[in-house]
Amino acid sequence: MVHRHISNDEMLDPAYAGRFAHAPIPKNRMPENESLAGSVYRMIHDELLLDGSSRLNMATFVTTWMEPEAEQLMAETFDKNMIDKDEYPQTAEIERRCVNIVADLFHAPNKGDAIGVSTIGSSEAVMLGGLAMKWKWRQRREAAGLSLSRPNMVMGSNVQVVWEKFCRYWDVEPRYVPVTADRFTVTPDDVMQRVDENTIGVIPILGTTYTGEYEPVAEIHDRVVAYNTEHGTDIPIHVDAASGGFVAPFLDPDLIWDFRLPQVKSINVSGHKYGLTYPGIGFVVWRSADDLPEELVFHVNYLGGDMPTFTLNFSRPGNQIIGQYYNFVRLGRDGYRRIMESLRATALHLSSAIAKLGPFDVVSDGSAIPVLAFKMNASAGFTVFDVSDRLRANGWQVPAYTMPADAEDVAVLRIVVREGFGMDLADMLLDSIGKAVDHLQQYPPPHAQSEPGFNHT
Repeated sequence: MVHRHISNDEMLDPAYAGRFAHAPIPKNRMPENESLAGSVYRMIHDELLLDGSSRLNMATFVTTWMEPEAEQLMAETFDKNMIDKDEYPQTAEIERRCVNIVADLFHAPNKGDAIGVSTIGSSEAVMLGGLAMKWKWRQRREAAGLSLSRPNMVMGSNVQVVWEKFCRYWDVEPRYVPVTADRFTVTPDDVMQRVDENTIGVIPILGTTYTGEYEPVAEIHDRVVAYNTEHGTDIPIHVDAASGGFVAPFLDPDLIWDFRLPQVKSINVSGHKYGLTYPGIGFVVWRSADDLPEELVFHVNYLGGDMPTFTLNFSRPGNQIIGQYYNFVRLGRDGYRRIMESLRATALHLSSAIAKLGPFDVVSDGSAIPVLAFKMNASAGFTVFDVSDRLRANGWQVPAYTMPADAEDVAVLRIVVREGFGMDLADMLLDSIGKAVDHLQQYPPPHAQSEPGFNHT
């Protein structure tokens, strides 16, 4: 969010003894005097009680539970700045191991020179991947003596907003592949209609934000390869695996979407989603060092050593990478597999039960990543927004929203099943959904038919 400066005299008036008893605390200015640590803690702690419970937040993909041992390790490393490689060499070594683990998970060529970095999350990873694609496109065009104007990127209208930000910030034309009212992923035909010699990259999604579905990465790949062969181009594919990159390798190991496809040049993934680590940690990996232009890598003489760095954030704490490494070692492949199987089973249980309630049609059932989306059908006399409001009254945060361009008349509810959300909580949520439906059927909202999302397309 962008926060505007407020210069009024609004005050906080905590109900505590000690230093806070003397005068209210200004909200928008620093107080003149210091206060007791315990009193400040209690004031802020109690204010935060007004937030919803993160465990009942079915909107977020971000991890909301980790083991106590992981939390302890992360607390012990809050103060380590990851950019200080010479001062914290073992943290740097653990980062290197994590990048290699991710590259191996995505089948980076064993005899190649894959390269990658850790990031604050997939948003930063996307920016870095996009920059590498633009620079490589520019190098190819310069070498051929061709124009550098009007670079474009081909992606679905269902992409996460960070891709739109990349295009706007770095002057790349976004070419959006439309979804439809009954299909919320892209098709290879629609993708290829938008590709040309100025395309810096094609971006299929492994686990869309809207519905959790996988896009047909292999089919898109083969079409891009054929186009490159016919036109003498070298358009790369970057897979946005923010949500599915830590799911597909364990639940769908035979699904070909990663570096096993030769034109997949880079992949991003969020460790703080199904990597099971608290925010924010992500990774971007390139198939080869040649896919990351050297001029994007800065060599910084900082605190006694040469540091090659490719990042948008110079300073960041080392604790997230420590938490991620804890998970990799603690769980191993078998542990991740069992957790993902459990989450998928919970998602399928939810989607099956929701389909039987009557007013809902399931859009995605959680069989890809453990995310399900469902909309109202013609039998309902209320909207997904009404259901979301009723659930929020019981503490559940289940988002309702309209689909992207060309499918805006479709509105859905989405549930993200994460670590720490098991069958017991799922049954409690189902009970709350059932009660919300009963209430709305007994007391239909008079405004429902005029709200967005009432069109049951």
